[in-house]
Parts: sequence; C-alpha cells; structure tokens
Amino acid sequence: MIAVTQDPISIDELISSVSHPGAGAIVIFLGVVRDNNEGRKVRYLEYESYEPAAKASMQKICGFAKDKWPGVRISAVHRVGKLNIGDISVAVVASAPHRQEAFAAARFVIDSIKEESPIWKKEIFEGGEVWIGDPSPS
Repeated sequence: MIAVTQDPISIDELISSVSHPGAGAIVIFLGVVRDNNEGRKVRYLEYESYEPAAKASMQKICGFAKDKWPGVRISAVHRVGKLNIGDISVAVVASAPHRQEAFAAARFVIDSIKEESPIWKKEIFEGGEVWIGDPSPS
C-alpha cells in the first residue's frame, strides 16, 4: 500500500498490508505532528503535494527497498492537508523474516521519502508561519 491521502492513517490497514506467515518482524515508523519546532510553539501543520509525482516517488523508493532487502514488504502513507498536534503525518511499515532487514528498509524508506518526494509542509506557529522545503513542484 502506497498512498498520499487527506484521510487519517490506519495503522491496522498498514500492518495487514505487510503481514504474512514468513514475517518474523514488523517495524512501524510514525511521523507525528509535535507542538514545537526551533523554539516556536507550533499550532498545526499544512502539507501539500503534487500527488501523482509524490505517489510515484514513494512507489519507486519502496520498490528499491524491496530489491535491496529481499523478503521485505513495505507500505508507506503520507497525509496532506491540515494536521493538528498529535496527528500522524506519515507512516512506514516494513515486514521481513528478521528485524534487521525490517528496520533497515523502514529507515531507508522514510529518509528517502523526506528527501525525494514532492511533499511540502507549512508550519503554522504562534506569531507566524513558514514553509519547510519548497512548496512549488519543480
């Protein structure tokens, strides 16, 4: 399961999407909206994306992870729109026969999504707002 959505992320769906009898480990990474950043009190975040390119980028990243760590199954979902403090903004779930591969694949996927996928966030804090990254697709 690879998705960019405005809907809340279902951890149960993600776990089901990677579960199988040969999985000895399932690793879950959740990115959660926190209430502060760089000394500012964050009120909420707004995420935007160029959805077709973001989904294609995420599919490519997950495909690379599956090639690099055979036996790994990966799902990744990123939310867009307004997210409040405590909301899950991104989830990566990886299953593998052993925990080392599941951890490595999950870390690779989340790091790559943050670096490569056209998803941008605007931080709304007390006294202002700022874009984190470039809000216009290149």
